[in-house]
Amino acid sequence: MIPYLKALQVFEAVGTHGSVTAAARILGVSPGAVSQQIHKLEDHLGITLLERGGRRMELTSWGRVYHAEIKLGFDQLANAQNVLKRARNDSGITLSSLTSVINKWMGRKIFDWQALNPGVAIQLVGTEREPKLGEEEVDFRIYYGSQVHHEHYVELFTDWVVPACAPGLIKADPPNEPADILNHPLLHIVWANIYTPAPSWADWAKSIGSHRRVGEGGLSYQLSSSAIDAAVAGRGFVLAQLALIADELETGRLVVPFDHRLKLSDPYLLAWNRASLEKPFAQEFKRWIITAGKKQARLSAPQ
Repeated sequence: MIPYLKALQVFEAVGTHGSVTAAARILGVSPGAVSQQIHKLEDHLGITLLERGGRRMELTSWGRVYHAEIKLGFDQLANAQNVLKRARNDSGITLSSLTSVINKWMGRKIFDWQALNPGVAIQLVGTEREPKLGEEEVDFRIYYGSQVHHEHYVELFTDWVVPACAPGLIKADPPNEPADILNHPLLHIVWANIYTPAPSWADWAKSIGSHRRVGEGGLSYQLSSSAIDAAVAGRGFVLAQLALIADELETGRLVVPFDHRLKLSDPYLLAWNRASLEKPFAQEFKRWIITAGKKQARLSAPQ
């Protein structure tokens, strides 16, 4: 057992809130009781933690160093409480991912999960900011890229891109060979610098043996979903991930004149907060996403 734990709690409150009076109010004790605990801690350590002058009080240099370390410990204890609270919260499961993945892949597949588990509440959060699992209200995160800053994760699938467009774009002038696609307006996807670049039209042209120089002129999008929506609207060809255009291909809103695919450089991965697995249905939800990822890997790879 840590000696003088109560005194440590009092000292942390004094340093955080700036005065004995404020700490006493937060802790629900008298200022005299706070001062008594500080004196007890100082006697135990053999150093002066507070400079006292009339009504003024400030941490000594040793007090500032000690308080910084003590506060880390109490912050960790508070976080442990939050983790336990989330683990016991049966109000639902929160899944975070990149906006395009939520809008075009998981946001569509989630209806399959709901059909099997109609009583389970699932919240989908589309964001480019990577959440801190275990500290934020997020249970699962679908990442893109090989670097995952979390202890618990598994690879889902690696996607492939194909040139896709709205049927009306090529109705009057259908391409006779893959290189003819480059004569049409091209929509570009330029991801944020933290990700390995997606395959570009220059990469695709090179892969089909075309020596045509493909510039970056025209419309560029940071979100893949925005570029896909522009293609559906007939604005041009997009190098689209197969996982993100399954519905558009099935309904005929997009077509792939020549199925020449390029593989993304990095995989998608699923990470999770271990405490969240204690939530009702969380283990089943995790297995369902992994199964969906394996199926997508088979669908996206060249046949």
